[in-house]
Amino acid sequence: KHDAADKNNWLCVGPWIHGGWSGPGRQIGPINFDADTGTYFRQKVQAPFFAAHLKDKGEKTRPEAELFQTGTNKWVKHEQFPPKDAVAKKLYFRAGGKLSFDPPADGESEADTYRSDPAKPVPFTPRPIRPTYGNGSSWRTWMVGDQRFTDGRPDVLTYETEPLTEDVVVAGSMTAKLFASTTGTDSDWIVRLIDVYPETNPANATLAGYQMLLMGEPLRGRFRKAWDKPEPVEPGKVEPYEIDLHWSHHCFRKGHKIMVQVSSTWFPLYDRNPQTYVPNIFEAKESDYKAADQTILRTKALPSHVELVVGK
Repeated sequence: KHDAADKNNWLCVGPWIHGGWSGPGRQIGPINFDADTGTYFRQKVQAPFFAAHLKDKGEKTRPEAELFQTGTNKWVKHEQFPPKDAVAKKLYFRAGGKLSFDPPADGESEADTYRSDPAKPVPFTPRPIRPTYGNGSSWRTWMVGDQRFTDGRPDVLTYETEPLTEDVVVAGSMTAKLFASTTGTDSDWIVRLIDVYPETNPANATLAGYQMLLMGEPLRGRFRKAWDKPEPVEPGKVEPYEIDLHWSHHCFRKGHKIMVQVSSTWFPLYDRNPQTYVPNIFEAKESDYKAADQTILRTKALPSHVELVVGK
């Protein structure tokens, strides 16, 4: 918004791990992008940009944003990002593990509860968890990892849509808003947004029913009001928790499903919360770590949901 009149800010985003643009950029783990995205970036974006600005060769003007849209696997150009026609839409948690653009209805159950035990945390990647670097490490691919290993755990709530009848393109921010309570005095809330592939995939059996992690993010309850003023949580009190899932340019394809998973541990990616408030978690004693019952509300008045900026 503070860009100059002659537009000197440009954004280019590809589907890369750290430094992935320097190689072919064709896939991450089993997720194939059907194109050498790194090669495209170097040849079609980086080289012309440097030629124009360092050698005065070619046009200096570009679309404000050029992004690789995962799902459809194509490069998309926008004069601004998020696009002008993008709108915010809410996906509501519903009874029976449903996820819907329609808000909760009268008469359906109002909450879901799970027990979070720091002694038995939800892992961020299937066990055995290898060292971050070295043979067998999944560090480069876990962010598109198959989440079926956590779906169905008693300490993970899962909500999903029916198979989509049309493409849904996220073209901007993604935010989870939970209305929740805990029996502890501190709590973590982790939300994962997932693209669920159809149960049959003749072209690639590996991706049949695949639950691809699109984004996940934790919020430590003590910081629910301010990052610089941690405070305990009152047991049993329903409070709002807003979790920034950052942004994406991803297309949930027709026939796929959108899934949201909620848990309170994500170990060892994120350190365990004792679920008992202590001034410094790094100094928590073993006796501070206690199981807690976590409740997510999904009523008309307190509708837990994920808000997506939807565009093209």
